[in-house]
Amino acid sequence: MVLRAGELGRRDFIRVVTAGVALIPALGPAGLAQVIGPQRSRVALVKTGDRKRGVTDVLKLMDLSGVRGKRVVIKPNFNSADETPGSTHNDTLSQLVTELHEANARSVTLGESSGPPRTQGVMQQKGTFDLSKDFRFDVVDYEQIPESDWVAFPSEHWPQGFSLPRLVVNADYNVSTCCLKTHGFGGVFTMSLKLSVGLTPKPIRRTMHSSPDMRRMIAELNTGYRPDLIVLDGIVAFTDGGPSRGQLKQGDVMIAGTDRVAVDAVGLAMLKYLGANQAIMGRKIFEQEQMARAVELKLGVESADAIDIVTRDAESKATADSLRQILAQG
Repeated sequence: MVLRAGELGRRDFIRVVTAGVALIPALGPAGLAQVIGPQRSRVALVKTGDRKRGVTDVLKLMDLSGVRGKRVVIKPNFNSADETPGSTHNDTLSQLVTELHEANARSVTLGESSGPPRTQGVMQQKGTFDLSKDFRFDVVDYEQIPESDWVAFPSEHWPQGFSLPRLVVNADYNVSTCCLKTHGFGGVFTMSLKLSVGLTPKPIRRTMHSSPDMRRMIAELNTGYRPDLIVLDGIVAFTDGGPSRGQLKQGDVMIAGTDRVAVDAVGLAMLKYLGANQAIMGRKIFEQEQMARAVELKLGVESADAIDIVTRDAESKATADSLRQILAQG
């Protein structure tokens, strides 16, 4: 699916061009303005086993003033309807929506494309439609949107480029909520960067999953949009297997940030802290291909020492201190 510049609105075209030039190192900072991350990044961490309390407390460490008056689009992890961390927990989602409304969001919309199961079936199994009525958010199934609602982007490792929903590309405020887990089918880990796969048309995902460049392709999807808020539910984690089922361990953390690279780095440190598979334990965090490619694309921090983990209590600080040591070691 390729849209010519003349078929795009002005704002869409600027975003397409920005994504393309992000792959060209010779360009200066002005050409990369839409995708360059901060030199330092703040990641909030709360130690808790209570998801609703965890979402509330971790967002108190973040600045939500930018939500006011904005149309918010949420990307959950609804790859399947499997129990968390196989998919986003309803408590995490409902509390996140509640906090966005309390921060005076103009509207909240959840958009998703599951896979391989059909999105509508996954949402029905999870009770998403009932939840949307109770907590006042709209639902968009990206499997059912017309071709005109997709925006095409060029990309180095995607032979035909890739497409993302116009709803996300043009969102006033994007929110990603992901889980803490490994990925047993080539991704190695699936957190905020890989969440972007659920924003693509299903047919092009087959190309990615059969490619030796899969992890680089995952990172490149993130050039097409930028989340304003990321919430990572680490109450439980898959330390092997995934994304739907795997070896389960208790993590008891809720993590939030605005930088996908920094959030995934802290998530990887947490997986190392819990003791994960060799693909996690045997490679330094910023040497993971998803991370290395994301750094090349200027999607976030370039190293672990640029991450500031912030907490609000002694128990959370103790966990953060352990993760800082792991990040320092790689």
